[in-house]
Amino acid sequence: MQVVWFKRDLRTLDHEALYRASHAGDVLPIYIFEPELWNQPDLSHRHYKFLCDCLAELKIELKEVGQNLIIKTGDVTNILSQIHSNHRIHTLWSHQETWNDWTYKRDQKVKKWITKNSILWNQPAQNGVIRNIRNRNRWSKYWHIKMSEPVYGKPKKTKSLTNKSYHSPDAKKLRLEDDNCSIIQKGGRSEALKMLDSFFSQRGRGYSKEMSSPVTAHHSCSRLSPHLAFGTISIREVFQKTEAARAGINIDTLTKDNNLWRRSLRSFSSRLRWHCHFIQKLEDEPQIEYENMHSTYNTLRQDPINWGHFEAWKKGQTGFPMIDACMRSLISTGWLNFRMRAMLISFASYHLWLHWRKPAIYLARLFTDYEPGIHYSQAQMQSGTTGINSIRIYNPIKQGLDHDPKGTFIRKWVPELAALDIKYIHKPWESKMPLDGYPSPIVNEKSARQAAAKNIYTLRYSSMHKEISRDILKKHGSRKKNHRIIKINKKKEASLNEQNIQQEMLF
Repeated sequence: MQVVWFKRDLRTLDHEALYRASHAGDVLPIYIFEPELWNQPDLSHRHYKFLCDCLAELKIELKEVGQNLIIKTGDVTNILSQIHSNHRIHTLWSHQETWNDWTYKRDQKVKKWITKNSILWNQPAQNGVIRNIRNRNRWSKYWHIKMSEPVYGKPKKTKSLTNKSYHSPDAKKLRLEDDNCSIIQKGGRSEALKMLDSFFSQRGRGYSKEMSSPVTAHHSCSRLSPHLAFGTISIREVFQKTEAARAGINIDTLTKDNNLWRRSLRSFSSRLRWHCHFIQKLEDEPQIEYENMHSTYNTLRQDPINWGHFEAWKKGQTGFPMIDACMRSLISTGWLNFRMRAMLISFASYHLWLHWRKPAIYLARLFTDYEPGIHYSQAQMQSGTTGINSIRIYNPIKQGLDHDPKGTFIRKWVPELAALDIKYIHKPWESKMPLDGYPSPIVNEKSARQAAAKNIYTLRYSSMHKEISRDILKKHGSRKKNHRIIKINKKKEASLNEQNIQQEMLF
């Protein structure tokens, strides 16, 4: 008997493990809720909510090919042992998974159990991440080959081994409390396909121009990130849809609309590769979840943490309207465009001088599309601890002026400022009007930014920094042509802080 263990691949189309298992014999598809995993600090009720939507649709998809999804709650090896004693497992199928540290250790335990019981464990790759890669020299080429392979079709229809009905456990059983995410995206493959179709038919037209502002990004970004994170759609499906759309643009008709679509699709396509590029970092170096990529920065931002600043940041009560609007929006919706995510981390790391780990864990709980490989790599990039990326210290006032000039986003999410004149919406402390309880800034923006820059650059230009950076670049660099470590003077690098970030992961 073949057991197909679903993890972050909740679909039946382009599911290599399920497809191959269905052609090898009887299949038992299973999803396991692991209480210990759900009690990790990076998971929350909104993830559970999205997952339950996905599982409900997966059950329907499997019914169409004659299968019944078994949903269990408990330890994986214990559950597999029960199944093995009843049905004799010949092969366990599951896609390779690059997720958090807990799942990595869990898979090691499963491997021991598999070996002990003389069971085969087939783990095909489901994206462009390469396990046990030697170096990054040909990674991009491999990724494009993988993404261009034919999509796996529907699995072979086989007889179900059980007719029992299975349901997801109640959130209380997993000790998950409702986290007030009132406008969360709905999960499931049908929703993923709706997002995909609407993006390529209409919403994506202004993607390249509108993805940086929270006013327009909610509409113009694809909003596929949670579906890619939970695997209701494969990144190969999205890539091939993107390339088909690019090929369909009439290059002979140089209209303004065609040019806009061309730029947007080119930007979106590059970000699909970056998606796997960042997950590959975590696959190659799991410590990224906990430790600074560049050890020179280990002396920065040590405990004791300023808990007052941290709590104000978490609640959207910093006194900086753009920061607070973004945080409150994220708490309510589970999504925020990348530039604003980068700004939140930057503000916590530089202006509040907090170690990136605690803010990153808090944000992981808020992002419905939490993907550890992307999340922790980006947290370190925006905190300046990678040693190979430019230092970017976002000025939250300038970000507000640039990306919400009329204060539309701020007024929506910070109602205390709704009646404030546009002249003061980004600097309410300059107004003489009562602010309905809105706090004063918890730090002086300019002096905090300058102090952070001084601290970070002191280490960046130390003698050991360059040598360690070369090793990091060799292991994790993107291998672009002429990609090398460049010495940059402080004024020039500071000027880059307000430019668009090349590696934006705006899905």
